[in-house]
Amino acid sequence: MHNFLPIAYFRDQFVPFGEANLSIATHALHYGTGAFGGLRGIPDPQNDQQFLLFRLDAHCKRLSNSAKFLHYDLPVDKIQQILVDFVKKNRPTTSFYIRPFVYTSDLGIAPRLHNIEKDFFVYGLELGDYLSPEGVSCRISSWYRQEDRSLPLRGKISGAYITSSLAKTEAVESGFDEAILMNSQGKVSEASGMNIFVVRNGKIITPGFDQDILEGITRDSVLTIARDLGIEVIERSLDKSELFAADEVFLSGTAAKITPVQRVENYHLSTERPITEKLREKLTAITENRDPKYQDWVFPIAV
Repeated sequence: MHNFLPIAYFRDQFVPFGEANLSIATHALHYGTGAFGGLRGIPDPQNDQQFLLFRLDAHCKRLSNSAKFLHYDLPVDKIQQILVDFVKKNRPTTSFYIRPFVYTSDLGIAPRLHNIEKDFFVYGLELGDYLSPEGVSCRISSWYRQEDRSLPLRGKISGAYITSSLAKTEAVESGFDEAILMNSQGKVSEASGMNIFVVRNGKIITPGFDQDILEGITRDSVLTIARDLGIEVIERSLDKSELFAADEVFLSGTAAKITPVQRVENYHLSTERPITEKLREKLTAITENRDPKYQDWVFPIAV
């Protein structure tokens, strides 16, 4: 069971989490006409009167852009202020995850985005490791990643995650931890809710935006850190066989952070992961505000 934070933001006010309820006739429930974000925060290890949110500005901007696909004008500064107030009211005692969500809140039928009410809510939960930090096993999914020409993949549209759900369950029920989805061109796209990276000969290779991936904020962080460390990064299409022949494979995401892959299908990968571990250690230091070079990625909230 999840440990939800006690206060939610719902219908323009902060209320107890248990009172933030939707009607069964809510439009978004039936048509997937919502968009969500997700960001992590921690109590500041150096200051017990402060919380740290990772890349708050980037998360707020992406959610605002996602809302545009729903014909909903939700300003970045409004999202940010609500999230800051949300943390102050909840005062979590451990690592936590915040889920902001925009959606068509009207009651009724007929899929549409025009002439329909939209709204915005926020809730959160305590969250440690989403996936095992020791590594995960992955299978190649029989489901394919959608194409941007049929769905706006630059946004985190809730309806798109039926594919992720199908792929994740298929993987788990067949004895794996995670799924890797190919795109319609037969190239590697991403995992069920994470971006994917391959390390070969000291270089990082990852699918580019033209491979129908989500523009992940943790992905962007990983690429920036890698380049700053002098590691060559290549963004291009990636063949399935490159996963099997890789020196290292890892996943990244807000919930997953950086998670190594132990096995892809029946191909076991090396337990020596120098680049993955270097990146993971660096990212942890940054999120805990222990690296002054990346202080602008960490948003402090005093309470």
